[in-house]
Amino acid sequence: MADHATPHLANDAGADKIFVGVKELQCMGARPPFDHPHVFLDMGQDTQVLCPYCSTLYVHDDRLHADQTDPRGAIVIDHAA
Repeated sequence: MADHATPHLANDAGADKIFVGVKELQCMGARPPFDHPHVFLDMGQDTQVLCPYCSTLYVHDDRLHADQTDPRGAIVIDHAA
């Protein structure tokens, strides 16, 4: 079992890059109904990864916590969970 949840991120603001506190994430483009297929992205040893669907560049920032992004509000909260 995984020791952490992989956050879903949405780029509703259309930012060119989003700074994140995690190196594994799922990009969904924008929130439904404007989302794209939810794709798992893993930076591995790198500090950034580009979404192949929406071209959002995710950049790891170790000053951010796992539940923070810059710009704010990109993490999608699943209220059903």
